[in-house]
Amino acid sequence: MNIKSLLLGSAAALAAVSGAQAADAIVAAQPEPMEYVRVCDAFGAGFFYIPGSETCLKIDGYVRFQTNFGRNASGTSDWNSFTRGQVNFDARSDSELGTLRGYIALQGNALNSTSRGVNVDQAFIEIGGLKVGYFFNWWDDGLSGETDDIGQNTIFNSIRYTYTAGSFYAGLSVDELESQSATTQVAPFGVARAVDPNNNVGISGIVGGAFGGVKVNVLGGYDTDQENGAIRGILTADVGPGTFGLAAIWSSGQNFYYDKAEWTVAAEYAVKVTDKFKITPGFQYFWTLDQNRFGDFVGSRDAWKAGLTFDYQLAKNLSAKASVQYYDPDRAQESWSGYLRLQRSF
Repeated sequence: MNIKSLLLGSAAALAAVSGAQAADAIVAAQPEPMEYVRVCDAFGAGFFYIPGSETCLKIDGYVRFQTNFGRNASGTSDWNSFTRGQVNFDARSDSELGTLRGYIALQGNALNSTSRGVNVDQAFIEIGGLKVGYFFNWWDDGLSGETDDIGQNTIFNSIRYTYTAGSFYAGLSVDELESQSATTQVAPFGVARAVDPNNNVGISGIVGGAFGGVKVNVLGGYDTDQENGAIRGILTADVGPGTFGLAAIWSSGQNFYYDKAEWTVAAEYAVKVTDKFKITPGFQYFWTLDQNRFGDFVGSRDAWKAGLTFDYQLAKNLSAKASVQYYDPDRAQESWSGYLRLQRSF
C-alpha cells in the first residue's frame, strides 16, 4: 500500500465518522407527556379536573322534543312542536371562603326555521351561602307534577344568602324586578292593570327543613313598587307507594311573585307504579281571580284545575312524559291543554 492510498483511505474514514456525528446531532423533539383528565370526586359524580388547574368542571344537559296540544278559552284547538337543547357548565373549587362555584346554563329553542335561538338560562357565582347573578328564585320550586300553578315570574338578577344547618335552611334574596313581565291577567271589564316595573325591587325569603320522609318550607315575596306580596307553604311526604304534595298560597294583591288568585290550594300524589313508570294526578282550586285597576282582588270568580301526568323511563338517560290538564273558571270558557315529550339527558 502506497502513501497515496493510505491518505485516501483515512480521508474516507474521517468523512464517514463526521457524517455519522452530523446525523446524530438532528434529534426529534420528544412529545410532551399528556395530562389525562382526572376524576374529581370532591363535589359529586360527573366532575373532572380542568387540565392544568385545581378547578373541577361538570358538563351536563339534555335534548328535548315536545308537542303541545289543546283548546284555549276562545274555543280554538291547535298543536305545536318545538325542540330544545340545554348545556350546563358547573365549575367548582376550594377557596379560603369555602367552595367557589361558577354556573352557566345555555338553552336553545327551535319552534321553526324562523323562530330559534340560544339564550342564557342561568349564570351565577356562588361562594359559601352567598349567590349572585341571574338564576331561578325559590318561587320556581313547585310540586313534582304539571297540574300545579304555584309560581309566576321566577328568574331574576338577584343577591341571595342561604344558611344551612343539617336538614334546616333559611334564606333571604334581594331581586331586581325591573323590566320583568307582569302577568297577563286583566281586571273586570277589560281594564288593564296599573303595572309599573321600572326601578322595582323585590325581597323574598324562605325557611324550610326535612324531617325523615317529610319536607316542608314557607316562602314569602314582597314587591316594593306594588307594595304587595304573597306567602306560600309547601309540604311533601312519602306516603305508601308514592309522594304526596300539598301547597297553599295567599296573595295580598298585584305583585310579581304571585297574584293569579287571592287564595289557592294545590295537591298531588306521585305514584311510583314500577321503577320506570310514575303516574301523578293533581288538583288545584283558585279563590277570587279578578283584580281592579288598583291591583286589589275583587269579585267572586273562582276556578279549578285538574290533570294527569305520566312519566316513563324508556332507557338510561332517555325518558318520555305525557300530560293533560283541564281548567274551568267561573263565568268563562273552560280550556284544556297537554303535551307529549321525549328527552335525552346527559
